[in-house]
Parts: sequence; structure tokens; C-alpha cells
Amino acid sequence: MQLLDVVNPEMLFAGYIYHTSASPGLVDHFRRYAEELLQRSLISPSELAIDIGSNDGTLLRFLQEKGVRVLGIDPATTIAHQATQAGVETLPEFFTSTLARRIRTERGPAACITANNVFAHADSLPDIADGIREVLSPKGVFVFEVSYLVDIIEKLLFDTVFHEHLCYHSIKPLSTFLARHGLELFDITRLPTKGGSIRGFAQRVGAGRPKTSVVSDLLKLESSMGLDEPERFHKFSEKLEAIKGSLHGLLEPLRASGKTIVGYGASATVTTLVHHFELGPFLSYLVDDNAARHGLVSPGLHLPVLPSRVLYERKPDFVVILAWQYADPIINKNRKYLEQGGHFILPLPRPQVM
Repeated sequence: MQLLDVVNPEMLFAGYIYHTSASPGLVDHFRRYAEELLQRSLISPSELAIDIGSNDGTLLRFLQEKGVRVLGIDPATTIAHQATQAGVETLPEFFTSTLARRIRTERGPAACITANNVFAHADSLPDIADGIREVLSPKGVFVFEVSYLVDIIEKLLFDTVFHEHLCYHSIKPLSTFLARHGLELFDITRLPTKGGSIRGFAQRVGAGRPKTSVVSDLLKLESSMGLDEPERFHKFSEKLEAIKGSLHGLLEPLRASGKTIVGYGASATVTTLVHHFELGPFLSYLVDDNAARHGLVSPGLHLPVLPSRVLYERKPDFVVILAWQYADPIINKNRKYLEQGGHFILPLPRPQVM
């Protein structure tokens, strides 16, 4: 599935400021990821590994420590330069078939190409797939991570739909797409990251690795869910509308009685949730733990974004946990707010007051 509206990637990524290494959970995720690639003999010391959208080189650094030759590719100019300075050579470019041919000529083929949470971000997937096949060695493997459409539907992760995420992947169309570009999906692992993701393993057609039963099992699951039928998504929309109605039914009496309501979270996913559920009129401001967002305002509604400590200074009556997937750590971190008489409201998977 794809968004119809495409933002110029130069605007989105050239000045990107997010660093993978800033998230301890992601660092550990990539450490285990690198170990799996080595344990499964998908890459060996002295062979070349390329990471598309490599950010600060976190994954490649773990491979580099095991003697693997590494090359990062990332259009975020500053981050790419910093990664190179730190010892992980990173080209400050978008990955294209033209760049792939240049890399193959200058460095030889890659035994392993990775692309994590970037295969969903590009509007030029056919050219990227051609480039991957171009630079991949005959027995090489392409490994990628993307959000899984099954999880988005089952867990109501509609707020992960925003401008940066152009594609929402399932196995059936992925298999067809890769085959059209000379690549074959031979294994899949389901992951808890991003609310529910898959790690796909692809090879050149004819490379010889047998296809695991997981691929056919997930194809059956998708078929049973009707993921290739419009009706499935009409029902998804109707369910979201029902949740919106319940949430408004909870918030309207509170607002009418003069209670102060604020939101917790100011991420891109929050923007989708607030606008789709039309929560703007209920919220006085947003709080967020990320200092980089403090002093800014929310897109469209211009709600001020403040540090989470204001919960104790201003003592709002109710806090809607807009970053609802992180409700447990947010509540645990702010037990004192509850003890002082405050209330949290969880909007999903069903509206409830904590």
C-alpha cells in the first residue's frame, strides 16, 4: 500500500537530525541483528556489507568489529560525514541504480545489503531494487526491515501512517515486486519493533537458498485477513471512527465541566492521531520528553510543546497519552502525577481513564 502524496526526499532527509545511537533499544536491536547475519553466514569477514540508509553507522559498526568491510549510504549529509569521521565510511547520497553500478566498479560486489526502515520511505523502489540486484554478489543476500501491514491492521497502528512512510508492506505484493526485479524473498522474521515489523531476506533469483515455510504461512495469513480486499480497510476505517466517537464521548463532558486536558507526546505519529481523531479543540498544550521538541508547536493546530515536568507545575486534570504505544513507560515515569490526583487517558486500543 502506498501514499498518493510524496514529499520531496531532499526536504525530508538531507537535513535529518535523528541518530540511531541515541536510542539504547535500537543499538541493542542492531547488535543482535549483526550477530544473526554472521551466525547465519550471510556475511563473512573480509566481505563487503552495504547499509542503505545507514544513519550514524550503528549496524555497520558491529559488523566492522568482526572484520567485515562496510560501506554506509545515507543522504543526511551531516550524519554521513560524522559517521565517516567516526570510522564507518558513509556516502552522503541517495541509493540509486547508478550509484550501485559505481560501487560495484570501484569496490566489487556486496555479499550483504541491508535497508532498515528505509525501504518504506522511498518513492523510487523499482530503481532501488534494480540497484540492489546490480551490486549484490551472485550468492549475496538483501536483508530489510519494514512495518508489517498485518500488525498495522490488527493493532490499529494507523498513526504510523504519515508523510515519511510512503509504503506499508505485506508479503504478497513484496514477493511479486522483488521477483519483477530479479530478486526472490526466501525467509521472513516477524519483529516487535515499530509496533510490528518484518525482517525480509531476499536473494538473486536462482541463488539456491530454499524458501522457508514462514513465507507461505504469512501469505495464507494475509489471505485469511483479506489484506488484498478493499472491504478489509473499510472495516478498519469504521473501527477507528467508532473509537473516535468513544473518545469524544469521554472528553466532551470533561471539557464542558472546565477540566484541563493536555496531550503526552509530540511525534509525527501523534500528529496523525490528533488530526484524525480531531482532538485539537480538547487540548490546551502537549508535553514531550524530547528536549529537541520543547518550545515548538504542533503542525496545523499550533499547540505549544512543553517539557513533561509541567505536569507537576501546572497540574492538568487529564493527560491523553497520544504516544499510546509507550503508555506503560510514560505512566511508570509519572506515578507521582497520578498520586497527586491527575488522570491519564489512553485513547487506543480503546479509550479508558487510568
